[in-house]
Amino acid sequence: IPTTRTYTSLLVLPAIRGNSSSSSLAARSCILTRPEDCTALIGGHVRLSVRYEPFPGTKVIWYKACHPIVDSSNVTIRTTSQQSTLYITDISADDSGKYTVEVMNDYGVEAAAASVAVEGPPEPPSAQPSVSLGPDRVAVAWCGPPYDGGCMITGFIIEMQTIGDENCDEDSWQQVTRVVDSLAYTVKNLQPERQYRFRVRAENIHGRSAPGQASELVQITNTPQRSTSSDASDRFGQATVSVQSGGDFKSRFEIIEELGKGRFGIVYKVQERCQPEQLLAAKVIKCIKSQDRQKVLEEISIMRALQHPKLLQLAASFESPREIVMVMEYITGGELFERVVADDFTLTEMDCILFLRQVCDGVAYMHGQSVVHLDLKPENIMCHTRTSHQIKIIDFGLAQRLDTKAPVRVLFGTPEFIPPEIISYEPIGFQSDMWSVGVICYVLLSGLSPFMGDTDVETFSNITRADYDYDDEAFDCVSQEAKDFISQLLVHRKEDRLTAQQCLESKWLSQRPDDSLSNNKICTDKLKKFIIRRKWQQRSREGAVEAHPVYPAKASHPRCVPCPALRCLSDPLRRRG
Repeated sequence: IPTTRTYTSLLVLPAIRGNSSSSSLAARSCILTRPEDCTALIGGHVRLSVRYEPFPGTKVIWYKACHPIVDSSNVTIRTTSQQSTLYITDISADDSGKYTVEVMNDYGVEAAAASVAVEGPPEPPSAQPSVSLGPDRVAVAWCGPPYDGGCMITGFIIEMQTIGDENCDEDSWQQVTRVVDSLAYTVKNLQPERQYRFRVRAENIHGRSAPGQASELVQITNTPQRSTSSDASDRFGQATVSVQSGGDFKSRFEIIEELGKGRFGIVYKVQERCQPEQLLAAKVIKCIKSQDRQKVLEEISIMRALQHPKLLQLAASFESPREIVMVMEYITGGELFERVVADDFTLTEMDCILFLRQVCDGVAYMHGQSVVHLDLKPENIMCHTRTSHQIKIIDFGLAQRLDTKAPVRVLFGTPEFIPPEIISYEPIGFQSDMWSVGVICYVLLSGLSPFMGDTDVETFSNITRADYDYDDEAFDCVSQEAKDFISQLLVHRKEDRLTAQQCLESKWLSQRPDDSLSNNKICTDKLKKFIIRRKWQQRSREGAVEAHPVYPAKASHPRCVPCPALRCLSDPLRRRG
């Protein structure tokens, strides 16, 4: 009979300092003092330290953005048996962020983290300021800085250079004013026959930036300015662009200057060689992929079908193997919202009625042509001129023709302005645009965004629940008719919203300037903050759109990349929370 053998497993643990009854799990909690969050000024230094139990074989590694940190010209790590310290000198904005330290020994790994905030004066405003000339004044508009210095911008400093003044050195600049909560200012009482140039500095609690780029040189004259095509359309109510078809773009048009640049193309101010008195805008779009080309051709087809004075008019288009050029009206007035917050403009409820009536007029025509815009927002409503009440709806890159027989679903848009049916991936309709009109009206009257949340998810939740109110003091001076108008547009079920034609016939939009509501003045302080926040959103979106998609893009058209909604700049600027 075989002998039965019994085996016993013996686990041998290494000795532990201190209490011998402690387990190896307890020894993992070896960090005694964690690094603390800190704030440093640009050019200064920070010191992050971690203290830990002096177990044998302890290793310490510091990380930033998941990458191990090593000694460099401005980074030094000093580690002993019980402490490791990370020194950062000559600190810059790139050094801000989260730092993680891992402490490892034979029993495990423990990590701790700390955030470093870097603050200092902001960078200069980006791009060249735009200037618009009046009889004795110049309207100056500019963009915010790429980097705000780590804290909120408190104002902008406008400086002016005068050329032609005997008492003024051509290299000297004088401060004109300090502007708060606005990206535009009108410099008045300028002298005729003198030339002026303007530049802007940004300012925060730590100081002022270096000056931004100087504007173009402008000269005040005693003679009235020549009317542009948009001035003419103000007088006659119709677009006056007229361009003969055919030919080659470069041979037919002369490029005057670059107006703007994006990821997929450039916009130029141009004039036709045979009609030099007519200024136009040419959008040159890169079309490497066939899907991109097809989408641009669809946009051109839609714009050709939309012949209305309140819609941006397409004058001509040119196609080559690698790009498509769209020649359109040249609009000089800038965005509507920037116009109404200018120092020389007093916004009343009657002004809002006049603007919204024009928006609904253009949208009603567009819907009558079976086209839905799908991207109505403040940035896509422009003024003809700096002094005009006439508006234009622009940007038909996301517009679609709707066939009532086939339901259409889309997954793109700007979160603050998209209707519930897009979030729920339900069929869209012409009333999808009307939701956006309601949001635009709400913002114009109050300067508040009705559904803006701290995150995209919160914003979408507010939209799907149609969760908004008129409780803010900004609505104290707004008429009940205006609130009723908005309430008939911000309705969850799209079939229950007013159509564009019904809006034109509504009690609020049917009022005339002699009615009592025309004197209701609208405070634009919050609207100025809204505009600044939207501008910074756009700049952030240019760098983050691919990394933070809200929805998958429609087809592959570059214009269909959805826009992430970012938080407002500070708590007082947010509608909620």
